[in-house]
Order: sequence, then C-alpha cells, then structure tokens
Amino acid sequence: MRRRSASQAQQPDLVDDAETNRAASGPNHVAIIMDGNGRWATSRGKNRSNGHRAGTENVRQVVEAFAHAGVDYLTLFAFSTENWDRPDQEVNALIAILQEAISREVANLHEQGIRIRHLGTLDRMSDDLGSAIGDGIELTKHNTRMTLSVAFNYGGRAEILEAVKRIVAAGVSPEEIDGELFASHLYTHDMPDPDLVIRTAGEMRLSNFLLWQSAYAEYYSTEVLWPDFDAAEVRRALEAYGNRSRRFGRIE
Repeated sequence: MRRRSASQAQQPDLVDDAETNRAASGPNHVAIIMDGNGRWATSRGKNRSNGHRAGTENVRQVVEAFAHAGVDYLTLFAFSTENWDRPDQEVNALIAILQEAISREVANLHEQGIRIRHLGTLDRMSDDLGSAIGDGIELTKHNTRMTLSVAFNYGGRAEILEAVKRIVAAGVSPEEIDGELFASHLYTHDMPDPDLVIRTAGEMRLSNFLLWQSAYAEYYSTEVLWPDFDAAEVRRALEAYGNRSRRFGRIE
C-alpha cells in the first residue's frame, strides 16, 4: 500500500476508515455503471440533460474519494455503443457535456496525479471531442496515483469481437490461444480485472460492461441515483466489499 502524503493524512475520518479497509481487503480496481441521471432530473422537474450534467459534475468527488481510499484503478461507464440509439437531442447533449467536463477537469486530475485512459473507440465522435480525449490522455500519461478509465463509446461484446479479429489477423494458431493471450488483446490489456463493480439507481445488470473482465468481480447495487452517489456512498460500497469472501470458484 502506498504511503499517504501530508495532504492525504489531513482527510476526514471517512478517508482514514476507507483506507484502512483498503489495506485489509479493499479492491484494487473498481468499475462503476453510472445510472439514474435521467430519473434524478425527472424527480426534480428538470430535463434529462440537467441530470447528465449533474452526474458529470459528481465525478470529481467520487474520483477523489476512491483515490484517497487507495484504489489504484477506477473505471467509469459513461456512454455505451447502444446509447447512440437514444434520441439525437439527448445524445448531442451528452457529448457536449462530456467535452465540457474534459476541459474543466483534466487540469485538476493532472494536479492530483491521476492518469486518464479511454476505453472504447473514437468512431462517430467529433474531431474536437477526440482531440480533447487525446490531449487529456497525453497530459496525464505519466501520473501514477490512480488510473481513471472512462468507457465512452464502449461495448463489452464489441471489445471481445475486436480482440478476436486482432488475434486472427496476427495469425495466432488455436493451440496458442489461452485466457492470458486473449486478455492481452482487450482495451484493458495492461490493467487488472475489476474487483468490484458498482451500479447505481438500483439496477441489477451489467449492460454490456467489461463482460470478460468482470467474470469474478463482486457486484454491488445501490438504490442511490448517480448524482447523489457521494463520498459516504463510496464508503458504504467499500465496506460492503470488505465483508465479502472471494473464492474465484474454489471451496474454502
């Protein structure tokens, strides 16, 4: 476990408790399906784009909470390949909000020593958005405190199919293919598999998210809508994970 800096040592008890849990049995990689933005907005008489904006603005405190807890990898599911089928107005709003968030947050993430990664493809994205993502990745590529991966225009099945195509194109014989080789062709090839998958808004499905990588991840669902998923909710999720017994198919 990394030593805490002076600034981290001054964090409130929430951070101390979470970091203690991390030292004992906490997750190294947490993946989150951020759900409930639309419902959050509707319950307040606002349009869905207001909910997506609130959800994007909530990312900062969640990233900070997991970083203070000692989590090394955090992956956020921001936009799936299926989300393109939503109404054009909502899709355009989502993309505009993401671009604003990148411009607003990259410098802060860089100052905190957080590395940014993109999971998915840049297909169908505007040149401006693609450049903004690329610039953020380039700026933060040497940071080591935590890796924040944003799954945007991402689909688990598409990722698996792309990995198969790469293996076939490389001329690999069937006898050479095993789990390790296959995983080396995924977007997450240099990352550990997620230990904990969190989904907000009470939903109980993976929605095509990290299908291969999440085979033995612990799953945590909360009724809390994503814009309301704060540092206290991070603590609850980590405490729940700490109470799990992970067997990976074995009997203990």
